[in-house]
Amino acid sequence: MIARTILPSILILLTAAPALAAPGDETAAPRPARASNSGIMRYDTNKDGLVDRSEWTAGQEARFKQLDTDKDGKLSKDELFARARQASGMVLPTDRTLERQDAFFSRMDADRDGTISKAEFMSQADRNFARCDTDKDGRTDAAECRQALQRPPADRARLER
Repeated sequence: MIARTILPSILILLTAAPALAAPGDETAAPRPARASNSGIMRYDTNKDGLVDRSEWTAGQEARFKQLDTDKDGKLSKDELFARARQASGMVLPTDRTLERQDAFFSRMDADRDGTISKAEFMSQADRNFARCDTDKDGRTDAAECRQALQRPPADRARLER
């Protein structure tokens, strides 16, 4: 009889323990390592643990080609953001998401023709690489890029110069 009431309670506590662990608690379950094919490291084609500018450029050119679904050599707003909506499972983007996408698209569309040319896309890609390459050695990795993106905007602007 005691086993019927105690055993389920113990099982509930065991399954809830990781969720109840305090942040920074050494008994908390470790976070799984990110796959090397995610984020910036998916462009590390020679698998040396670093992404150099040529790997980055080749990856961004391939990305542009993949995004340009109608193969006209330029990206519409729908082409640029279609993958983001699919990845997030979004059916309809929120107003805030649309505002952010509009602002980003406007920043990329340097000639204000309503499309993103390959040159405009690659210019943004170059700025992104420069932002992540904080030590300016022409190579970056996930940790360096993550550190750069966590800096306050004023620090990032100073580094990009």
